[in-house]
Amino acid sequence: MTVTHNFSGRAAVVTGGARGIGLAAARRLHASGAKVAIWDLDPERTTEVATTFAGGVETQQVDVTNWASVEAAAEASHAAMGGLDILVNSAGVAGPNFKTWEYPIEEWTKVVDIDLNGTFLCCRAAVPFMLEKNYGRIVNIASIAGKEGNPNASPYSAAKAGVIGLTKSLGKELADTAITANCITPAAVRTEIFDQISQQHIDFMLSKIPLGRFGLVEEIASLIAWLASEECSFSTGGVFDISGGRATY
Repeated sequence: MTVTHNFSGRAAVVTGGARGIGLAAARRLHASGAKVAIWDLDPERTTEVATTFAGGVETQQVDVTNWASVEAAAEASHAAMGGLDILVNSAGVAGPNFKTWEYPIEEWTKVVDIDLNGTFLCCRAAVPFMLEKNYGRIVNIASIAGKEGNPNASPYSAAKAGVIGLTKSLGKELADTAITANCITPAAVRTEIFDQISQQHIDFMLSKIPLGRFGLVEEIASLIAWLASEECSFSTGGVFDISGGRATY
């Protein structure tokens, strides 16, 4: 029996929603009845993707590293959808592969700014709307790299470790409300982000997965959907592995 969560009447924002895990999450939530806002930096891709959603979705061009951009998008999406119940923070980059002592400083800054600071800014913008109605679900996309630290990917690993810490703090801060904040730590999932990293690093990541394959975006979206549902009411500040057996704690 297939069980799908009912998101009828709920409004969801998905960052990085024009591709990869974000797009899969947006499709899953939309198919289950949610109003969905796709936030992405690429307006052409966002417009193209939006046409594939029956009934349409709300879209915003957003730079998650810029507070003014994030704040304006949150207000616009809230007004357009009549609420903001769910936030999925999926916008992110992998960055190139270098040893830490050789890592280009500007690339380190870019990765941390998007992957960690962007997640913080989006949470900062969304939570006040959730507090207004005392309901919300926040799902942050971290990574197994944030728990283990991948070699030659120190800014990505550090940023995703930061997302885990941020999620734990936020979950505790909201524990006296009906708003939950959780994160997931996927192992590698083959998306366009692979275009940013070396084949050697891709092979390394695959070698670490006992199931012997990369994850599917649909599998990740399934976990996101549960964490974003009303049923997920007793988990907050949690870290949920979806790693093909790679995670050991």
